[in-house]
Amino acid sequence: MSTLARRAVAEAVGTGLLVTSVIGSGIMAQRLSPGDAGLQLLENSTATAFALTALILIMGPVSGAHFNPVVSLADWLLSRRTGDGLTGRALLAYLPAQVAGALGGAVLAHLMFELPAVTASTHQRTGTGLWLGEIVATAGLIALIFALARTGRAALAPPAVGAYIGAAYWFTSSTSFANPAVTLGRTLTDTFAGIAPASAPGFIAAQLAGAGLGLALIRLLYPQASPLTVADPERLATTART
Repeated sequence: MSTLARRAVAEAVGTGLLVTSVIGSGIMAQRLSPGDAGLQLLENSTATAFALTALILIMGPVSGAHFNPVVSLADWLLSRRTGDGLTGRALLAYLPAQVAGALGGAVLAHLMFELPAVTASTHQRTGTGLWLGEIVATAGLIALIFALARTGRAALAPPAVGAYIGAAYWFTSSTSFANPAVTLGRTLTDTFAGIAPASAPGFIAAQLAGAGLGLALIRLLYPQASPLTVADPERLATTART
């Protein structure tokens, strides 16, 4: 298997297991705490934060552990100036892998809990307040990831990103999807974590806007070229050999 193919597999598996953790913990929360939405959200957010931290630790050395199309897009855009991030070829491999992984992760969560493999969500999530929440959540995520990268602290990304997403479940109105692939995966579940397919475009548009805002903030606060990180392991290996 080529290096790029192995990295795409890591992105697919990592994104899939992230969606499995989001949906699976939501199903478990509904069963353990019926009628208590606050406790369900606490259980769901805690499991997701811990799972995301673990998945970044597992997949980070292989693919950079993006698990998120807007992170990959932001990395590619920044690399066009600095030359040390994700390549265009890698971007084209990452994006479909992340989406496919997210869809598969929803199916896996359902099968583990003996539910139909796919149940289209009827949970409407729409309105300016929720879209603003997604802009804030995504902008903060992008700013966090690339601030760590540009200051040589990428090793802190697993706990920092996990903690941020866990917290953003609570301080954003949208419960912080902040990820187009995860959003698409969550359209396939009519459970606690679901989002109706008709609501997904608004969330994804807000996430893209948030990513742009996060990038603008990074360019303002950290205008210097970023140090080499694990964002593109193949490019790092090539650089090390020269």
